[in-house]
Amino acid sequence: MEKEILRTKYRKLREKLSFEKIEVLSLEIANKLLEMDIWEKTYYHIFLPITGKKEVNTEYILHILQGKDKSVIIPKTNFESGEMTHILLQEHTALKISNYGIPEPESGIEVLPGQIEIVFVPLLAYDVKGNRVGYGKGFYDRFLAQCDPEAVFIGLSFFEPEASILHEFIDIPLNFCVTPHRTYKF
Repeated sequence: MEKEILRTKYRKLREKLSFEKIEVLSLEIANKLLEMDIWEKTYYHIFLPITGKKEVNTEYILHILQGKDKSVIIPKTNFESGEMTHILLQEHTALKISNYGIPEPESGIEVLPGQIEIVFVPLLAYDVKGNRVGYGKGFYDRFLAQCDPEAVFIGLSFFEPEASILHEFIDIPLNFCVTPHRTYKF
């Protein structure tokens, strides 16, 4: 299926979810992640949710990571360059909401993509082969291409996969996608 059609479809599906339902489903996703064999690593990259876009609430995963004393890295986007920098989340890291509604660090210690071992990836849709559809700016595809080949990319979704997504050569597939009810391995 074409990406723009999927973007429209999944924006509408998310819009139907109440904020209470998002909290329940997000907690179920975090619990599913606890079943995975990914917790021996050190550097974990996680997005902070854009509340207005009804994304998976990653605060539950963030609490797991902090409880396991992991190094947590969060992205900071630059819409002019199309790139992200990756900032180590520390106790004193100040966050602000960007003009695009993204909670981001104001500044901090930058971590290079090659150091990151696990990446929790935002998405609108994905297919049974691990191809994903994001918002269309390519931030994550550029970032994932810079990561170590051994890094693990885990999508988070409220929904089940599509049969197929038309993808481009620059698209980086996921290794897993975790939903409230199932973990898909690609």
